[in-house]
Amino acid sequence: MTTKELGDFGEQLARQYLIKKGLTIIETNYRYNRNEIDIIYETPGKINFVEVKTRKTEAAGPPWKSVTRHKQNQIIKCAHHYIVSNDLDVEAQFDIISIVHNSYGTKILHIDEAFYPRV
Repeated sequence: MTTKELGDFGEQLARQYLIKKGLTIIETNYRYNRNEIDIIYETPGKINFVEVKTRKTEAAGPPWKSVTRHKQNQIIKCAHHYIVSNDLDVEAQFDIISIVHNSYGTKILHIDEAFYPRV
């Protein structure tokens, strides 16, 4: 499985995971300029922006650790554009879904409120 295929597979798993939790996904792979948000879902009074990170192993650390401050800023800019473009008046939340998938199985970790915009 290529890195791209693993990433696509991880995003599919993340969508299924959120749907099983009863959450409503409203957008996937939302792009603004060169930035992208993997999944956007709604909860009452909130819009949730999700970054999905998938790896075959945790040898270099858990996948969620690769969401650097730089990457967070890119996601925040993209989320801001989404909120303004859709004229939304809701609170934003930023989550990470961290997935390790290999021949031993699949481990999914959903980190609610994984990071916050800095002013």
